[in-house]
Formats: sequence, C-alpha cells, structure tokens
Amino acid sequence: MRHLTNREFREKPQPLQRHILETLHILEAFGIPLSDLTGRRLERMAVVFLAVADVLPGAAWATAKDVLSGRSLKSRDIITLLNAHYSEAISSGSYDDIRRQDLLLLVQSGIVVQTSPGAARNAPNRGYALDRSFAQLIRQHGQSGWAAAVSAHLSIVGSLADRLAASRDIPMMPVTLPGGGQLQLSPGEHNHLQRMIIEQFLPRFGRCAELLYLGDAANKSLHLEAARLRELRFFDLDHGELPDVVAYSSQENWLYLIEAVHSFGPITLIRKVKLENAAKGCTAELVFVTAFQDRATFRKYVAELAWEQEVWLADEPDHLVHFNGDKFMGPH
Repeated sequence: MRHLTNREFREKPQPLQRHILETLHILEAFGIPLSDLTGRRLERMAVVFLAVADVLPGAAWATAKDVLSGRSLKSRDIITLLNAHYSEAISSGSYDDIRRQDLLLLVQSGIVVQTSPGAARNAPNRGYALDRSFAQLIRQHGQSGWAAAVSAHLSIVGSLADRLAASRDIPMMPVTLPGGGQLQLSPGEHNHLQRMIIEQFLPRFGRCAELLYLGDAANKSLHLEAARLRELRFFDLDHGELPDVVAYSSQENWLYLIEAVHSFGPITLIRKVKLENAAKGCTAELVFVTAFQDRATFRKYVAELAWEQEVWLADEPDHLVHFNGDKFMGPH
C-alpha cells in the first residue's frame, strides 16, 4: 500500500488516513496510473473519490453508493463534503480544480460517470457518481476473492493504465532548453504552447533564465530541478499549485511562474493569490506570466486575468502585454 508523506495528509485523523490509503490501493487495482502524481494530488483524488462514493471516514466500503442510487454530486457539492467530512479547506471557487484535476483520471477510467452527459464541459451543474459495475467491486473490498473479481472485470472493460500505455507509442515533440539540452514532450496543443514558451519566450524575456520545472500531460515532472528550487525556498513540490513552467533568472533574481493557456488555466486573481501564498518564503522575486497561442484565445480570457502579470502571445513572440502598465509607462 502507498505511503504518503505530504503535510496535508499527515495532519488528517488516523481513520481518514487509513481510508485514503485504502482508496489508493483500490484505484491502483482498478488500473489508475498513480506513479506520476504527487502526494497531494493522490490525496485529493482519494478524498474526492470517497465523497462521490458517499463513504465517510470510518464507514465500511459496503456503504458505497452508485449512480443507480440516485446519487449525483456537482463539483461544488464535492467541495462542501470535503470541507465538512474529509479535513479539507478548499475554496468554494476551486470547483474547476475538482473537475479538471481531481476527477480527471476517475472519469477517464470509467470509475466515476457523469450523470449529465449532455452538459457542456465546463457546466457547473454537471453531476458525478460511481459507475454501477465498479461500485459493486468497491463494496466487496476486503472480501475473499476481491482481487480475482477485479482482474476479471478489467479483462472485459480494460484499464486506463493499459489505454495510456498503448497511446504512448506515438511520435514525441522535441523541446530545446535554454542551456541547449533537449526534452521530448508528448504531442498536443497545450504542450506545443509550452514548447513555444521555452524556445521563444524565455530567450527573449527570460533574462538568461534556466528552466527549473516543466510538466507534460503524460509526465507531470518531465523536467524538475528540485535541488535548485529548494535553494530558492520555493514551495513544497508535492503542492498542487505548481504552474506549467517555472524558470529562474539569477541575473535578476526573478522566478518566472508561467501558465500555458490552451483551453483553461490563466492566472486569475484567485490563482495569483494562491501562488503568492504558497511561495511566500521564496528568496526570488516572482514574475507571473500567462501565455496564449494567439489574440483570439487571449480575448476569451482577458476579463479573468489578474493585474500585475505579463501576457505573452506565441504567434507574436516579440511583444508583451503588461497588466499594470504604469510600471513600464514611457515613450517607446
């Protein structure tokens, strides 16, 4: 069984800790790939799973409810339950994080189903519940023959880990680092934008910055300079608030926190405050950047952007949009 060491997990009551570890054992047996997730991400996925299943801390797995019971939780409902019963303190405005991060693998694997499948992707009223067949297995957890029953079920429906493993045999996208090294990103528009940030934004505006962190859809820690980040007293790498790209300019003592926005995730006021609070012990000055592919995407999110950050458009790489402009005001 997995062992979690992140602070949030250690501060939870012992019965809840045991339930979280049992949950991760179940999810791993169901074929959820867990190895690339941080301790905090594993913990959050586990408590969201428990909330959707209506298994309260200390309750038996036999109490799990599925979609046929009429249970359907919206992401906001999940936050309420997590704060009330699972020792979390999640902002009510973090419902997108629940949907896009904590529920992502559970839904893709078919363990959790959408009870409003016709709703728009970002609809706040979209509901979630346990799949009936997986719920039957969950209620039998701990009983004799459980592992064999899980294996038999997966032989029919397949596992997410198997599907992801099969999809990895595809051409990768090379990315040249500021120092001349190279990484291989999996294909996709979000990763293409991250590639442009590294190859086009940093050479222009990075002040000789070195890349300290880069995530990938298939590997959240594709490039990680953990020792260098610790030197800067950056926040715990198990933290769920890591931006897409982190780079450091020793020339200016600036730490660039960059979000690549293809379909979601700009640096909003809430996101900026979270990052500032998480990095309050950092010895470098923080530079916030939201990157878009083009003006059309930028226009979709301009009303959400926080002040005191930079905006960069990949298809016009020589320019920046400054939110607040008074810091840079003057003749050109």
